[in-house]
Amino acid sequence: MTGIRIRQAAELLGVSDDTVRRWIDNGSLAAEKDESGRKVVDGPALAEFARANASKSPDLLGSESSARNRFTGIVTSVVMDKVMAQVEMQCGPFRVVSLMSSEAVRDLGLEPGKVAVAVVKSTTVIVETPGGVS
Repeated sequence: MTGIRIRQAAELLGVSDDTVRRWIDNGSLAAEKDESGRKVVDGPALAEFARANASKSPDLLGSESSARNRFTGIVTSVVMDKVMAQVEMQCGPFRVVSLMSSEAVRDLGLEPGKVAVAVVKSTTVIVETPGGVS
């Protein structure tokens, strides 16, 4: 199981810790206890929850903003053949899709439930994992 702590799950979903706890308490989101006795959410379950409950991105075209180019999120889908792969991530309210080599996906250990960072540069999305190699 890929256990994600409640605080990190909240950050990935763009909500408060209390909201995640409420979802756990009402059965919307499953949680278990880790070896330290803390509640954690299963990574693949959080990925599916993020996908099912993603809201549309707000229209920011009418306001001044400085776009950021690093989006921390959770991998929701990986479609891979021998050479290429499509990796989808839910980064708060944003769905980010990256095309990369299957070798890169294997090297980074990308799979649904994995926490990663999408780095956007022009039309390229680069995916990193916290702390380098998993």
